[in-house]
Amino acid sequence: MALKLWVEFFEDLQHVRGRSHNTVMAYRRDLELYAEFHATRQEIGRFFEYMKARQLSTRSQARVISSLRTYFRFLELQGNKSPELRELRPPRVTPNLPKPLSLTEFHQLFEACRVDDPMRSARNQITLLLLFGLGCRVSEMVSLSLLDFNPTDAWLKVVGKGGKERLLPLSEHLLGELKTYIKEIRPHLLKGDTNAILINDRGHRPSRVDVWRWLAAWSQRAGFTEPIGPHRFRHGCATALLENGADLRTIQILLGHSSLQTTQIYASVTSHKLKEEVERNHPLSGIRTLSDS
Repeated sequence: MALKLWVEFFEDLQHVRGRSHNTVMAYRRDLELYAEFHATRQEIGRFFEYMKARQLSTRSQARVISSLRTYFRFLELQGNKSPELRELRPPRVTPNLPKPLSLTEFHQLFEACRVDDPMRSARNQITLLLLFGLGCRVSEMVSLSLLDFNPTDAWLKVVGKGGKERLLPLSEHLLGELKTYIKEIRPHLLKGDTNAILINDRGHRPSRVDVWRWLAAWSQRAGFTEPIGPHRFRHGCATALLENGADLRTIQILLGHSSLQTTQIYASVTSHKLKEEVERNHPLSGIRTLSDS
């Protein structure tokens, strides 16, 4: 690989900064793209044209530039001058408002995930309850083990980005459902030695791909035009809490956001929804104005 300190950079990402395997692989793909461009010996300013030719969206281009700036900052810390750090600026990206899962959609999925096997049906439903009830990432959910569950104090411990642990409180309903699942359902699904809370159809800890595949099948069975991804549950949980009075700081802790600025996007979502409701239902919305005369 033509890029300097390639091995050292990825060792730093994984072992010093504690980035997850998926994050490290994303960095690798971004840097491999730049390495291909670098081999063409074109001016750095033409890298954006190179990415556009690869049909990368503006958002994807911004992610690549962010990865590269992290890499070039690492080089400078190691004593290597990197003028590219000043020359590569990420494009302006209009943030997309997350589309939260509605309670109606959740109930549709909750019914659609039932199958002929009652044990698998119960596993499917506790999966949906954990996603929507905790607002956790799918990687955090599939990593849950029995030792992460504290039934006495009603919380689950999850390990988020960067290996950061946080305790997620369980509602009384979710606590009862989880106890029942672990005691009465989980033993019937096991086919090996694992302490995982969720068990896939092969009797082992599920992968992120398993959950995506389940959700795609249930979405189709529920009649949705496109699969509902696990991140919509996370958005749905946060939005529902905010709409019912939870403050942003509480939601930040629950979701494991390192910055409150990340959490503030949910305030935009609820404000957008509020505007739509006012436009639709306020009595003044239908009154003719002077500009209509």
